[in-house]
Amino acid sequence: MSLPPFQDLIDAHWRDVARLSYALAGPTDAEDVAQQAWTQALAAYPTLRSTTNLRGWLLTITSRCATDAHRARTRRAVPVETLPDRPPRSGLDPDVAVVESRLAESGASGLWRAVRDLPERQRTAIALRYIVDLDHADLARALGTTPGATRRLVSDGLARLRTTTEAVDRPEESR
Repeated sequence: MSLPPFQDLIDAHWRDVARLSYALAGPTDAEDVAQQAWTQALAAYPTLRSTTNLRGWLLTITSRCATDAHRARTRRAVPVETLPDRPPRSGLDPDVAVVESRLAESGASGLWRAVRDLPERQRTAIALRYIVDLDHADLARALGTTPGATRRLVSDGLARLRTTTEAVDRPEESR
């Protein structure tokens, strides 16, 4: 089997890799994630056994690099000027309270911060669906699952985003 030149792969899919990196890792880590994905793809490219779904292969690598970046970010210490006097409000769902406090601490826009705080599979499914514009069949191939399962992941992720963004937009009603 002969593989096309790696540069052809870059030319055809760099936008998808960049968009998915931005969606999954955020503006701060997106370039590093995309660069890591291309580096890993280049290293693995000579050992590929099939060229039937190169886009899906690249997006899977990108998704895994974003997951690695997300895990590394959660292990980093986050310096703050002052510690909060009180724990999160008790009337909120604990998950929403955690998300709300994270939103207040970071400088990213509300929606992207909420997307980054989704569970990994939901975050990846939403990014592939709405940022890379994959249909559920392609999304299922990229995630290694069924189209029905991807519909559920996207639906659950959207529901969680609605809950989170509503709680952040109207904190007085959540109490």
